[in-house]
Amino acid sequence: MTRVFNFSPGPATLPEPVLRQAADEMLDWHGTGMSVMEMSHRGKEFISIHAEAEALLRELLDIPPGYKVLFMQGGAIGENAIVPLNLVGATGKADYVVTGDWSKKSAKEAATYGKVNIAATGEAGKFTAIPKQSDWKLDPGAAYVHICSNETIGGVQYHWTPDTGKVPLVADMSSDILSRPIDVSKYGLIYGGAQKNMGPSGVTVVIVRDDLLGHALPVCPSAFNYKLQAENDSMYNTPPTYAIYILGLVCKYVKERGGMAAMAEHNVAKAKVLYDFLDSSSYFRNSVAKEDRSLMNVPFHLKDPSKDETFLQGAQARGMIQLKGHRSVGGMRASIYNAMPIEGVQALVHFMKEFEKEHG
Repeated sequence: MTRVFNFSPGPATLPEPVLRQAADEMLDWHGTGMSVMEMSHRGKEFISIHAEAEALLRELLDIPPGYKVLFMQGGAIGENAIVPLNLVGATGKADYVVTGDWSKKSAKEAATYGKVNIAATGEAGKFTAIPKQSDWKLDPGAAYVHICSNETIGGVQYHWTPDTGKVPLVADMSSDILSRPIDVSKYGLIYGGAQKNMGPSGVTVVIVRDDLLGHALPVCPSAFNYKLQAENDSMYNTPPTYAIYILGLVCKYVKERGGMAAMAEHNVAKAKVLYDFLDSSSYFRNSVAKEDRSLMNVPFHLKDPSKDETFLQGAQARGMIQLKGHRSVGGMRASIYNAMPIEGVQALVHFMKEFEKEHG
């Protein structure tokens, strides 16, 4: 069996040990004679899987008391509606900081349920930098301030935590949660689809402070009501059981690798290999402000865009796939989440050097 280096932005590559364990347990989980896919979510077997996954996630992220961890469905795009449905009712207003396509979508969706103030936007600069907080126009009457901690398309990432005072900070962390330490206590709510760093698509993690529960709008569907889900241990409806199981395996793998500090070191080292080459190249370029460069998603362009397809075909022939950039920005994009080994980035840079020598 030959494994490729998969640079997909999501669903993304998973740790091989996790895939192997899941394969070994596919037909018979721990002597039960059944697959996790077949278990009742009310049975003691799955309840133990669910509890372990939550406990590991709490340990890894050092989630303090006073926060609920919910395993929900609908992805981050679903949360674009679910967050305001649960939170905006406190004042009817919310602040959004727009740093790329995903936070732009979040703000547009939220406007269906309340008054949205665009506190800052990087659109004038083509989303190549995060607006400095000194330029944000925050509304002290907002129910919350929303950010996207890492934009997968444009490749910008917060390397600092905004200070929003008494107004709760809400973050879409779909593409960088579990990749580095975070201070959960500085956030009112964190959410993220699992399919970047935490597991497969299908489960969405929501970490919400207790005082933000119980404010859902009357039109909020019961399955998306944070308070109801918290009261029912995320089992108000049938949860995405297999995705939660894989998330637990990934958390166990990350813990065994040394936790968040080790993941951060691993991810910084990988990104440095690629960015150092891009900074030295006259043929490839990355346009993101250096202080805001993502450690997860690295977009880059060729000097001659007519060679894009040639580059992609050459990379695929060498076992490197999913490098095409998002259709809205073109070019290339290397997504280098937790499970991407540094050898994958080194192989990519080696090929880029060869390509530049031939075509530059």
